Amino acid sequence: MHNLKVMEAAFYQSECDQPHPGRARAIIKAHPEVRQLMVRNPWTALIAVSIVVLQTAIACGMGTLGFSYWWLSLLLAFCIGAFANHANYVIIHDATHNLIFRSPSWNKMVAVIADLPNLTPGAMGFRVYHLKHHSHQGDYEWDADLANHWEARLVGNKWYRKAIWLMLFPFFQVTRPPRLKAVKMWDRWFSINLACAIVYDIAIVYFFGWAGFLYLVFAFLFSIGLHPVGARWIQEHYTYDFDQETFSYYGPINRLALNMGYHNEHHDLSSIPWNNLPKLRAIAPEFYGNLKYHSSWSRLVLQFIFDKRYSLYSRVERMKQNDRPQATRETANGEIDNLDLSARPIRF
Repeated sequence: MHNLKVMEAAFYQSECDQPHPGRARAIIKAHPEVRQLMVRNPWTALIAVSIVVLQTAIACGMGTLGFSYWWLSLLLAFCIGAFANHANYVIIHDATHNLIFRSPSWNKMVAVIADLPNLTPGAMGFRVYHLKHHSHQGDYEWDADLANHWEARLVGNKWYRKAIWLMLFPFFQVTRPPRLKAVKMWDRWFSINLACAIVYDIAIVYFFGWAGFLYLVFAFLFSIGLHPVGARWIQEHYTYDFDQETFSYYGPINRLALNMGYHNEHHDLSSIPWNNLPKLRAIAPEFYGNLKYHSSWSRLVLQFIFDKRYSLYSRVERMKQNDRPQATRETANGEIDNLDLSARPIRF
């Protein structure tokens, strides 16, 4: 078992390159038919619009009922709104990878529309730093998915601090991009994202009142916070067993989360849309059958909060290239030395 004090002091330092590019090459070599999965899915845009209509309709209903039904807003946000908003986060994610339409501008517009019920303009900022997460996974200066050092030290591994951190996750997340290198967040599309969010928020308050707005606030907080779908942020790359740094989730909520749990598959071949990720695992079972994975997001939330082996430092940080031994670097023929594509078959 790893020393808890070491885990609390810093991220786990890895001398190896991230496993996904090497595994992707191996999968394509063994199963060239996976290229047929690399398509765009324009129907995803219809799902996004439908979710926006659903969330707006519920906000309308709660606005009609008024503040005295705040408890119903809370219940509906937990049982419906969180799943709806999270599904649109997945659509924003696919739009970031241009997996909906061929035109990047059309993908950006879908992301802006999907972002409306979230009340805050996050889609275009996500587009910038998420792509850096793929290309620089585990690099503190490029990957906003790693917590800030002050953030990790503040939270530690106290259960109540981890619960508060998860509940307020979107607020902590916006503090990370400013530390990244050469990342420009503000551009024309960011301005469009901001303007659309402001207009939508004003329209909700004007037509449905603050009671309708309150429902969307609850849904936003649950969708990426203290809720089973909030476990996604833990599932993807948090671990206290560092022989594997990316994890998938195979469970029933994937049906509502548009297969977001297939995270190893996504990192390996990010040009495959959400609907085809299970097919990738089915085509190449030898590459995924022995990887550790999660089977319950609800259990993972509780495990993260109450298991002291978990802290915000329970992540792999990639050492700088000039600090790594030569043997672990990418070779001239494009292969990765010492690449282990399997791990112990343990279910979390």
